[in-house]
Amino acid sequence: MSGHATVALSAGSLPELTLGRALGSWQPDVPALILIVLLGGLYGWGVLRVHRSGGSWSPGRSAAFALLGLGGLAVATMSSLAVYDHELFWPAAVQNVLLDLIAPLGLALGDPLRLAIEALPGEGAGRVQKAMSGRLVRLLTFPLVSTALVLATELTVYFTPYFATALRVGWLHELMYLHLLVAGCLFVVPVLTREEALPTWCSHPVRAALVFLDGVIDAVPGLVVMTHGTLIAGAWYLHHAPSWSPDVAHDQQIGGGAMLSIAELVALPFLLAILVQWARAERVQAAALDRRLDRDLTPVAPRTAGAGAARAGDEAVRVRPWWETEQNDVAARIRRQRGED
Repeated sequence: MSGHATVALSAGSLPELTLGRALGSWQPDVPALILIVLLGGLYGWGVLRVHRSGGSWSPGRSAAFALLGLGGLAVATMSSLAVYDHELFWPAAVQNVLLDLIAPLGLALGDPLRLAIEALPGEGAGRVQKAMSGRLVRLLTFPLVSTALVLATELTVYFTPYFATALRVGWLHELMYLHLLVAGCLFVVPVLTREEALPTWCSHPVRAALVFLDGVIDAVPGLVVMTHGTLIAGAWYLHHAPSWSPDVAHDQQIGGGAMLSIAELVALPFLLAILVQWARAERVQAAALDRRLDRDLTPVAPRTAGAGAARAGDEAVRVRPWWETEQNDVAARIRRQRGED
């Protein structure tokens, strides 16, 4: 936090929030700082393990995890948003959107699940995969359930005593931070990871549709906050609003508008990330199909020799399609159909 902000805090009031103070006012948040160091340390250890084992890890994924994920968490909990969130509603609203949308997106783009499986030894990777396939995790990360959890979390924060109480109770405020972050990660991380963390029917087209639906749903809290007639944590903000701040009702409208705008802006890169993954998956599948066709076109010797072989000198080797060489139900059905023709 800047020196001016510190003096003002001791006097019980913050100075007017200007662009300079918005950029230069910071305060430490010990629980958030511990979480950032822990997540960053584990991720860095995983990347180092992958490189030491002869593998590679995308620098882009590391950058997304560090800058957008951990950086978003730091901005939400220690920047001027955290300095001013007890006197103005709109910094608290932006703070919460960063925690349940921006930071989870950055963490998910880093693909920590795949990194854990590649970095850990066999038993450790198996434990991670077993945990991911557990009933509780499967339930919480089921797309419709996780989307409902994000919406329910935001509505609970703003339209129950949760938020107003968190402004008064420090440990509950920290718990609210964690609650928002986990709720966002439950939806975003399984959708973007390269691991099979979702049901088999969640193909990339389905994921794109779910992301679009999530973008629509994420707009709901902002719209409700912006148009809600009753003040959210009104008693607190009416008592603590500084003299230079806008009207408390107008402050709430600004916060709702910020929530709506950020939610819609986040939906586009989220959808683009899904489309990029979809294109990559199509290329991988096409390459795998090409390899399979090359393998299944098995060279065989001609069935007859002598005159027939001499007459077909240029056809000394021919190939048989996969349905003639494979022994499975699909191949047998094709053979029967071609025999009937």
